Amino acid sequence: MGKKFLFFLIFFGFFLSGCGKKLSKDNLPVIKVAFWGTPEEVEIIQSIIEPWQKEHPEIKVELEHTPFAGYVNKILTRVAGGAPPDVICVEANLFVSLWSKGIFLNLNPFLEKEEDFSVTDFFPEVVGRFTVEGKIYGIPRDTAPFACIYYNKKLFDAKGVSYPTDEWTWQDLLEKAKALTEYDKEGRPICYGFYGWAWQNFVYSNGGALVDNVEKPRRCLLDTPESIEGLEFYVDLIHKYRVSPTPNALINLGMGVQMMFMTGRLAMFSSGIWETPILRKAKDFDWDVVMFPKGPKGIRAFGTGGSAYGILKTTKYPEEAWKVVKALTDERAQTILADSGLAQPANRKIAVGEHFADDNRLPLNKKMLNEAVKYIIYEPFHENWREINELYIVPELDMVFNGQKTVKEAMAKIVPEINRLLEERR
Repeated sequence: MGKKFLFFLIFFGFFLSGCGKKLSKDNLPVIKVAFWGTPEEVEIIQSIIEPWQKEHPEIKVELEHTPFAGYVNKILTRVAGGAPPDVICVEANLFVSLWSKGIFLNLNPFLEKEEDFSVTDFFPEVVGRFTVEGKIYGIPRDTAPFACIYYNKKLFDAKGVSYPTDEWTWQDLLEKAKALTEYDKEGRPICYGFYGWAWQNFVYSNGGALVDNVEKPRRCLLDTPESIEGLEFYVDLIHKYRVSPTPNALINLGMGVQMMFMTGRLAMFSSGIWETPILRKAKDFDWDVVMFPKGPKGIRAFGTGGSAYGILKTTKYPEEAWKVVKALTDERAQTILADSGLAQPANRKIAVGEHFADDNRLPLNKKMLNEAVKYIIYEPFHENWREINELYIVPELDMVFNGQKTVKEAMAKIVPEINRLLEERR
């Protein structure tokens, strides 16, 4: 009996020793999370994960910041090289390029087991972007309509111009931009009335489109009358009415759009809500946002971004990776994101609540973004679209915006090439 008891003690000692090794820091499951962003965004992600990490010492999370430039290629290189992350943050339009490589894990099996976490809590528009044939490949972090027109209240007051409202039109934008634009005697700009990089908004709100079907694009529609008219109005703001700078002029000014806006050299500019953190740092500066104006036919539509967290198929720890994805997208995480002002939470409850829509910090009118989500249009869901945009659309439109070509000339050149690449769907 004594020998058996001694044997039991020795065996139990080895068992405990083995358990100790499994629970040691060196043997914890490590979940690597790749994401991009500014230093401020890095701090936000850290502030989300750090408290969760303390509550879950059984999983080790490693945050891996990657610059946005070349993000897709860097992720694919890591996958091909056998050193991929477990979880990645992916932008809504870049998602297509990564999904087409077959690297994402279907998240439906994880969601089906959840009782207190559901994608029904999120804006359906952004959930839909990360869903393919009923399979969800990303849990949304934020949605990002290109629907904000930032305006400098001091400049409006100085010129006696009334503030814009969410119901304004293209014509209202033009009239206000004219009134706010100022040149010196030599014809040099003192203040531009408007600047916007999201030319797509002018196409969409004029009833035009990039393609015939966003989900299954087969034909480019940038050469239709509606699309051309929308682009021509955008170009007229630059060259006919001279209320907006050319891309080259913007470069020559030697300062970013945000600095131009904060120093009174730009009265209005079009972008997304992510401009908020840097603008909040400006002292004694009164500004707000308003929804992008309706087109001539009363159409409201905007391009959009947004992001989600997905799990790669190559992860060794899918269950642990899922827990981390939930930590990055649950209500606590969305609240921290909303408080930062960086993004519009994808969770509708948080987006309409005190941390975003009813928050009394600038911009006061950010609640309009919850309405704007209804009118967003994503880029075409086609694996060649990134190549199409970078090789054809961007360089050709750059020539148009700098006055070197007409819209019709540019579209006549690139639309046939775009159609050829759209037909090459694999």
